Amino acid sequence: MSEVSRFYGGPGGLLATISSVFAAAGLDRATLRPADLAPVDEFHIRGRAASLEIVEALGLTPGSRVLDLGSGLGGPARTLTELTSCTVVGVDLTPEFCEVATALSDWTGLSDRTRFQVGDATNTGLPDASMDAAMTVHVAMNIADKPGLYAEAFRVLRPGGRFVVYDVLQGEGGAVHYPVPWATDPSTSFLATPEEMRELLPAAGFEISAEVDSSDESLAWFQQLRARIQHDGPPPVTFAAFLGDAFGQMATNQVANLAERRIRTVMYTCSRPL
Repeated sequence: MSEVSRFYGGPGGLLATISSVFAAAGLDRATLRPADLAPVDEFHIRGRAASLEIVEALGLTPGSRVLDLGSGLGGPARTLTELTSCTVVGVDLTPEFCEVATALSDWTGLSDRTRFQVGDATNTGLPDASMDAAMTVHVAMNIADKPGLYAEAFRVLRPGGRFVVYDVLQGEGGAVHYPVPWATDPSTSFLATPEEMRELLPAAGFEISAEVDSSDESLAWFQQLRARIQHDGPPPVTFAAFLGDAFGQMATNQVANLAERRIRTVMYTCSRPL
């Protein structure tokens, strides 16, 4: 198991934890919708609001085939398929994430349009030009081989297909305060700068049509999250379920990282030329 997969995989039992808390809250799994799961499976800054922006940027239609590189617990994938009736293949390095993502799709009635498999985002094994769209959501921070990641996205996309990247980037304010939700120290953290992204994506063959910096909105989101944790403690099922006791410190550090411009959140909309 890689260091990244070990970091996210935690001690195990994530699916049982989620299931028991939902049962204790009286939630009927037969009637769950993807939005009901947002506190646990939208594992990215600004949560569902960012997912909706990604849906719009991808421009999907019913039947579109989408690749989610680094699919995590599958929140963005389920949002996409719920709103557009597309089908999504998710690839993630962490086996437990794929197990939970598959179960959550089953609970929400979306298992026929989502599939999650353990794999390397730089080498998925999927056929060339087999996807209509692709996305990565808070993934490349853990991937040193960014040219390989973006080349793989380009390879699996059909000509004209869109690729959306929503990631945490290195800001101008200096080194990141650790721990953060993707790493406890710099050994598994590989942040690109916005300037590097503007070179990496075209180098893979993509045309960039939009670059949206949401850092100010992200700071407000984390400030609200930190305030809720300080006042009420962590919700019973959230990112803390697999990040453990360090989650509170991670949230605090993210506020400082964003406020001091040590990190930025940016979304790129790209396409593979016809």
